[in-house]
Amino acid sequence: MSIWWSLHLRREAASVPLARRLLLGAMETVGVDPDISYDLSVALSEACANAVEHGGGQESGEASGAYRVTAYLDGEMCRIEVSDSGPGFPARPGGPCGYTTPVAAPGAESGRGLCLIEQLADHVHFHNGPERGAVVSFDKILKWRDNAPLLAS
Repeated sequence: MSIWWSLHLRREAASVPLARRLLLGAMETVGVDPDISYDLSVALSEACANAVEHGGGQESGEASGAYRVTAYLDGEMCRIEVSDSGPGFPARPGGPCGYTTPVAAPGAESGRGLCLIEQLADHVHFHNGPERGAVVSFDKILKWRDNAPLLAS
């Protein structure tokens, strides 16, 4: 079984639960284990919240007011990608492709989202888009409920 969907969302806080509910609904419908679905939905929420908060450019216009979410369920794997049109990730020495996950200051109210995504997914890649903007993609191996209507083949 292979399915995918893509959303073009406004950079508004209300778009985050919309993306999360769509992912949870799709995973429940095809029979993904609820624990796996929950992990992916939290990771997606964090990536979307990051795009909403940081994903806009300095100029006005439609491109700076939106971000994209794409999800692929293919066999035993789910890949989710969230891309925005903001300034992208700053280059930091030492990480893969020059990026590292920022570490939040103790007591900070934000700054842990990318670290949380890394903990919840099996593979995570942070990079900048070809033109501009940040791209967060992550994969997780799927597990299926015993009574899954659409078991992977």
